[in-house]
Amino acid sequence: MPLSLKFILAVFVIVAAFGALMAGITVAATSSIERRHPPAGWFVNVKGGRMHVLNLSPTERAEDLPVVLLHGASGNLQDMRVALGDTLSRNHRVILVDRPGYGWSERSPEGSSPGRQAAMISEMLDYFGIKRAVIVAHSLAGAVATALALDDPSRVAGLVLIAPVLHPWSTGVAWYYSLTSMPVIGSLFAHTLALPAGTVLLGPTIAAVFAPQVAPADYAQRAAIRLVLRPKNFIANASDVAGLLEFVTVQAPRYSELKMPTTVITGDRDTIVSPRIHSRALADTVPHSKLIMLEGVGHMPHHVARDRVVEAIEDVVTQALDAQGDKVTR
Repeated sequence: MPLSLKFILAVFVIVAAFGALMAGITVAATSSIERRHPPAGWFVNVKGGRMHVLNLSPTERAEDLPVVLLHGASGNLQDMRVALGDTLSRNHRVILVDRPGYGWSERSPEGSSPGRQAAMISEMLDYFGIKRAVIVAHSLAGAVATALALDDPSRVAGLVLIAPVLHPWSTGVAWYYSLTSMPVIGSLFAHTLALPAGTVLLGPTIAAVFAPQVAPADYAQRAAIRLVLRPKNFIANASDVAGLLEFVTVQAPRYSELKMPTTVITGDRDTIVSPRIHSRALADTVPHSKLIMLEGVGHMPHHVARDRVVEAIEDVVTQALDAQGDKVTR
């Protein structure tokens, strides 16, 4: 056998062995992550997948307008529960959702579209008998919430968008999203290197998302962030991020159709999602909307400025109820 062929064969064997080792580590780590963060709510079958939903209700409700909380990229319903869900559930019925493909929710390949995710969420709300709700969404979920409001406006009594992604941008996305969204290569990466590498980089990544504020020391555990490192979740997350630009480019011209009470909350130090490109642009497009710019705050207002965000949600709930009352009395 020629020396060059022996060398190539040896390299192939080494690479294959390394890949098998990483795949084995990924399988074991995935099992460990799932044991530490089991499902917390109901499973609801809808067209295109199965959704994991947590329903929190106070002992006594002053009104019957639920609040639906939608998490952003790389997250799951526990992020929104830690930040807002437990607090809001003292006075409101709160529906927390693992968006399709995240946490413990499942989806078909079409579920990467925010429009398809919005339709699945609408069907899930029908399952619970919820005809109207205030929708609160963080980051990437802003595209999902606005898709729901545009395509099913009678469903959405009000919108609260926190550091949302809504408009086209020019800076691209991180390399690992593009890589993971590629056929074959992306799946190999997700099933071998993504989880071990993601585990190492988790702390710095969380710190960057919270900056300039400091993330709580127990955030990753309480918000079950490691769930996104599982191969299926990692692929779904990458697919969503990689396809988001095309979706918001098409959807953005429709924002003037939004008629429900709408509040946008963002931090002026957000380096993850530009406040100017997304939040301020929506406020300029929707005349009746309210823009809350939090000084010195980064991408996680719902965690670091919880009281201000809860106040804004309560205000939108009140506006929605007043509008509902006006319609009833006419």
